[in-house]
Amino acid sequence: MEARPLDALSRARDKKVLVDLKGGKQLTGVLRAFDIHINVVLDDTEERIDGKVVRKLGNAFVRGDTIIMISPA
Repeated sequence: MEARPLDALSRARDKKVLVDLKGGKQLTGVLRAFDIHINVVLDDTEERIDGKVVRKLGNAFVRGDTIIMISPA
């Protein structure tokens, strides 16, 4: 059976992920939830620029249309 994109996100639930955003920002956090639009909820979220943590956000909702890529951290 072929894997679908939402299946990959399901396997990443409750694991730490790296989220690349438009504009060059990155977020890392624990993926808690997502929907069909790839809107995601992250816990223990940190914003990174050039690989350095610039602020801690805690719980964050990220709109799917701002996301370029999600990968395991």
